Amino acid sequence: MKPVLVIKHGALGDLVQAFGPFAAIRAHHKGAAITLLTTRPFVGLMAKAPWFDRVEADDRPAWWNLPAWLALGRRLAGAGYGRVYDLQTSDRSSRMLPLMRLLGARPEWSGIARGASHPHANPGRDAMHTADRQREQLEMAGITAFPPPDLGWLAGDVSRFGLPARYALLVPGAAPHRPAKRWPADAYGALAAHLAGRGIAPVVIGTGAEAPLAATIRDASPEAIDLTGRTAIADIGALAAGAALAIGNDTGPMHLVAGMGTPALVLFSHDSDPALCAPRGPAGKDTVRVLRVADLRSLAPETVIASLPAP
Repeated sequence: MKPVLVIKHGALGDLVQAFGPFAAIRAHHKGAAITLLTTRPFVGLMAKAPWFDRVEADDRPAWWNLPAWLALGRRLAGAGYGRVYDLQTSDRSSRMLPLMRLLGARPEWSGIARGASHPHANPGRDAMHTADRQREQLEMAGITAFPPPDLGWLAGDVSRFGLPARYALLVPGAAPHRPAKRWPADAYGALAAHLAGRGIAPVVIGTGAEAPLAATIRDASPEAIDLTGRTAIADIGALAAGAALAIGNDTGPMHLVAGMGTPALVLFSHDSDPALCAPRGPAGKDTVRVLRVADLRSLAPETVIASLPAP
């Protein structure tokens, strides 16, 4: 049985939204060796996942770096893949098909590349939610079973943080180059104070660069626990598994939190469309709420508090 290649890059949220397709590909190709090609920051994380036998890095060489492209092409062509699932479906990932053919490989290809053997032939694909689009792509490639992805590998030991039994996760960050996706930190502070008053410890997570946001939240709610810069990606899954609820912006960690089944409220602005990319909880469970306003600076803490899911 020939090995299988799955291509999926992107930020954390993009990767998490592919967990379901990863599980479906693994179930469909039970006896095959499956390799994931992803970006280097996610190699260590995805090596722990149950869906792949091997995880390799694509360092995304520039289009003009022909030696690097040829090296990538030779690596892919030489692996003898019988089928490739391009879940990235970008112009760049689509170029890998003609590159592999140029180097003598003839894999079956699921994606949007010209000449793909199993194209996602839906002209409306870009108007679909990511999860629905990827599922339809796999259905067109002959995959019919979509088991729920097992996320137990993310529920590690976070006892070192010494959290109380009842806590809520706050995710006040987002991509630095997209400030419109951030609800103001002082508004999160008001929310944290409300949660603390209900006996739910606010726990702020994010990167080290987002520590100033946590400091602002703690100014309004000294009970808030600052874990910014202290959590690995796998820790987020474990923290979500124990949380009573979570509130955050449209950012990667909220996709992971939602996937763990944590009751979640996700805040959207005009800068992104929840119809295309909102985090989703486990199949069949209504655990994610979305609150969207044009400008998050106008969103009152009282409105968020009234929209909170039941912990």
